[in-house]
Amino acid sequence: MIRVELVKLVRRPRSWVSIALLCGLPVVVAVFVAVTHIAPPPGQGPALLSEVLSSGTLYPAAALAIVLPIFLPVAVAVVAGDAIAGEASAGTLRYLLARPVGRTRLLVAKLVTLIVYTLSAVLLVAGTAYLTGIILFGSKPIAATPGGLTTSNIASAATSLSGTAMSPTDIALRTIGAISFIAVSMLGVGAIALFLSTITDSALGAALGALAALITSEVLVTLNAASTVDPYLPTRYWLAWVDFFRDPIVWRNIERGFAVQAIYVVVFLGAAWAHFATKDVTS
Repeated sequence: MIRVELVKLVRRPRSWVSIALLCGLPVVVAVFVAVTHIAPPPGQGPALLSEVLSSGTLYPAAALAIVLPIFLPVAVAVVAGDAIAGEASAGTLRYLLARPVGRTRLLVAKLVTLIVYTLSAVLLVAGTAYLTGIILFGSKPIAATPGGLTTSNIASAATSLSGTAMSPTDIALRTIGAISFIAVSMLGVGAIALFLSTITDSALGAALGALAALITSEVLVTLNAASTVDPYLPTRYWLAWVDFFRDPIVWRNIERGFAVQAIYVVVFLGAAWAHFATKDVTS
């Protein structure tokens, strides 16, 4: 069943179109920055975009910052919202369950497909951005000298948000951490949309419901009156991945972000299973 769902994911043009759009946006931004040599001042615009002129190896992180607020959550919500509701609206859900396919098995297959799509999207955005960054901005690694770091090679190297020089290995490890954090955050979005997909026959309705929940969360994060619930909102720690690029890494918000997303994933996947297992399927 999992293989069937993965094949369906790969064969759907929508999957590749959405990933192409996700990868294409950072490429367009990179071209403009490379041509004009004008990047946002530090603290403005997407995270780390102001540093990519010094080293293209930082562009994968900047690219993830570009797609994270809107485009990546939308893509994940659409795929997750279509998981069960799409089958119901197409009239194929009842026939799927008429075969010897348990509801739990079907839901697990849909979940695995969602995880594969999410990881693929994040990794392809980062991979495309890395190639784009190297081609357009070049790579300026720290030179290995007998005397260690010097003023000249620190000035030409990629630097962390704390102003300290980072080696290519440091950048790679920190980028892997950021990719992992963002992927888990998007699984939280997917879990909400998957749950809504089990309670409606409209894939669009499920996706829009998940996005409405995220927009509500973003609004509440900015309100001082909502400070009591702020630490538990799904989008509260979305930008904590930036702390991987500080020196030393600030783990407090990263750990909280992982914990909050894990709770959302467990709660909403459990709710999806509980509802779908007893749902009266008529379409």
